Amino acid sequence: MKLLRVGTAGAERPALLDAEGVLRDLSGVVADIDGALLADEEALGRVRAAADAGELPVLDATGLRIGPPLGRIGKIVCIGLNYHDHARETGAEPPSEPVLFMKAPDTVVGPNDTVLVPRASRKTDWEVELAVVIGRTARYLESAAEGLAHVAGYAVAHDVSEREFQIERGGTWDKGKNCETFNPLGPWLVTADEVPDPQRLSLRLWVNGELKQDGTTAEQIFPVGEVVRYLSHFMTLYPGDVINTGTPAGVALGEPEPKPFLRGGDVVELEIEGLGRQRQEFKNA
Repeated sequence: MKLLRVGTAGAERPALLDAEGVLRDLSGVVADIDGALLADEEALGRVRAAADAGELPVLDATGLRIGPPLGRIGKIVCIGLNYHDHARETGAEPPSEPVLFMKAPDTVVGPNDTVLVPRASRKTDWEVELAVVIGRTARYLESAAEGLAHVAGYAVAHDVSEREFQIERGGTWDKGKNCETFNPLGPWLVTADEVPDPQRLSLRLWVNGELKQDGTTAEQIFPVGEVVRYLSHFMTLYPGDVINTGTPAGVALGEPEPKPFLRGGDVVELEIEGLGRQRQEFKNA
């Protein structure tokens, strides 16, 4: 299923994109798309049954904002330097264990919402990423297969980053990752049954129409199942938690000087095979 949330920010309603690409209203079946729904097999079954029966009302998509496809996110765990080609372009050694950092849930916006370039920013950068959404509580998992079994679905994430804040201002990476609007998510939460192999997805990103990133999740150093397993030994993962699994080569940080960091007025578009497409206009905060 392709699940999404539509409407004004803070007042989104649950919806579904059916097999014919028609937007359907889920508000008569479930209250929201969130961790509680993803953990409830009975409720998910009702959604599937209503979709299969063609019982869901059609929504007019004209002018309708698409919000983040997941409400009430618990935490966002991010994996740094998780693509072989990205590590090479930045001159970093591939890590022997996953590099972890966190993003606050309040950085999440819709896939086509405005992204704000922070005041005094000189090095705002782009990163297309595969987002993994947890559907079952995960603690001390023993295998990558168990990790995959705890995934509810996948989405497109844009891990917007401010490199000066991240690298040059001391402390952890979190400074450059948690500015407002720095995690566009969606348009859809695609359930795991529609993504048979998360290591065979293409990812692309354009800046002002120029292709910058053109990668594949096959380049991940730590694949999705292993990432979930690994994280479960350091923290408990709950339904509705999100994992941003890293970005392929092609970021501004990896380009020659002068590096083309983002400015107000730039337009970024990104997509992942089967998971949809985003478009953001950048404006100064």
